[in-house]
Amino acid sequence: MPSSEWDYATIKALTEALRARRISASELAAHTIARIEALDRRLNTVVVRDFERAREAAAAADAALARGEQRPLLGIPITFKEAFNIAGLPTTWGFPQFRDFVPKEDALIVSRVKSAGAIVLGKTNVPVGLGDFQSYNDIYGTTNNPWDIGRSPGGSSGGSAAAIAAGFGPLSFGSDIGGSLRMPAHFCGVYAHKPTLGLIPMRGYNPPASPPLPGHGDLAVVGPMARTAADLALALDAVAAPDEDREGIGYRSALSPPRHDDLGDFRVLVIDNHPMMPVGTEVRTAIGRLSERLANVGVKVAHASALLPDLAESARLYMKLLGAAKSTRLAPERYDEAQRAATALATGDNALATERMRGTVMSHRDWMITDVARKRLQQQWRLLFREWDIVLYPPASVPAFPHGHSLPIEARHLEIDGKAYNFEDACYVWADPATTCGLPATAAPIDRSPSGLPIGVQIIGPYLEDRTTIAFAALLERQFGGFVPPPGYAG
Repeated sequence: MPSSEWDYATIKALTEALRARRISASELAAHTIARIEALDRRLNTVVVRDFERAREAAAAADAALARGEQRPLLGIPITFKEAFNIAGLPTTWGFPQFRDFVPKEDALIVSRVKSAGAIVLGKTNVPVGLGDFQSYNDIYGTTNNPWDIGRSPGGSSGGSAAAIAAGFGPLSFGSDIGGSLRMPAHFCGVYAHKPTLGLIPMRGYNPPASPPLPGHGDLAVVGPMARTAADLALALDAVAAPDEDREGIGYRSALSPPRHDDLGDFRVLVIDNHPMMPVGTEVRTAIGRLSERLANVGVKVAHASALLPDLAESARLYMKLLGAAKSTRLAPERYDEAQRAATALATGDNALATERMRGTVMSHRDWMITDVARKRLQQQWRLLFREWDIVLYPPASVPAFPHGHSLPIEARHLEIDGKAYNFEDACYVWADPATTCGLPATAAPIDRSPSGLPIGVQIIGPYLEDRTTIAFAALLERQFGGFVPPPGYAG
């Protein structure tokens, strides 16, 4: 379809155009819907479509704009990951047995963006049970990466990342327990923010047919994906507040401002290696180039610190906690199976997978001991962030990899610089440490591989200092550039 100035416009630009009547919300929704219908056949990102209700919501937004209302997302077309409950739309998490499950009420975050005026176009694809670093299932099929349809957009928020990169609206919301926001952003060349644990309520983000209870999980978070850091900040402001049915009874969110306004004032620790998993040459080289650019503009940059926690110990701890967190989705009759799998995996190259599987059969006492170890780790990070403002860390070992759906997933391998590594270990290790300690992490595009694939970085910051990591991403974008549309998707 012909290119348009609206295809890759920011939320700020779209809001200004809507208020100035340069385009109506109805016209913008119609344009975005037409773009999805024309281009999504190759990608398969927006798999649950709600176009008729979107048109009705856009008409209501036009009426609100005519009355002079100024809500932060008024008239902006957006999408959500399939895992969020939206009244009247199926929520399956990719499980065929829940193909016909339709929740009766919106997830809290959905309600909040609707109140902010957003036009929800539909929901994006996920892997079965949100349990893969790709996005495919038997209900909706496979989602492709717009940079190379033979490659994965990542998972489990891969549908959202690919939709953002393809110009199917400026904003989407996903989730992250194992890098599920950060890796897809890296694979698709977009921005994502994994918020501080508990900052954004998760009520209504739950497995199908489960009650939408208030509170948050032990490791999991929900957060925004966009094409600019400024849009991440705007989206965060729209949804980050305590759950009114729980914490909101007694307190309000009041995030501190960014530590610095100028790039040169930041103190940056760069970590481009891991004791348990290599970083591929393409990713390591890109982060190295970014480090040099930062140093050249006066940023204080270091590649080591005595304050950095033991990353191998942290990864093993994360795998135990991850296994425990995911075991809530494991049927009781599978506990013995999980224990046998843990024993079978106890080999050198599957050490991290072993910890994860053992976590599925952890006693409460063992979990408490593990949680104490996590608290010690959190204290180490607090001390580190007294000396450093942010930590730059790889989102993955490699750029987007080719589709590979072989089962069981535990038997897969990922090639890093010509050598095969356990697939899940090679992917999960980069989700720690931000996930383990509940820290904010913003994923930002920084470079391209020799073959033209996007490469990103995750910007990890201090607990509850989400504005610092997003601000640093915005300063990188201003200084060195940011999102670039995939070939063939912009005029």
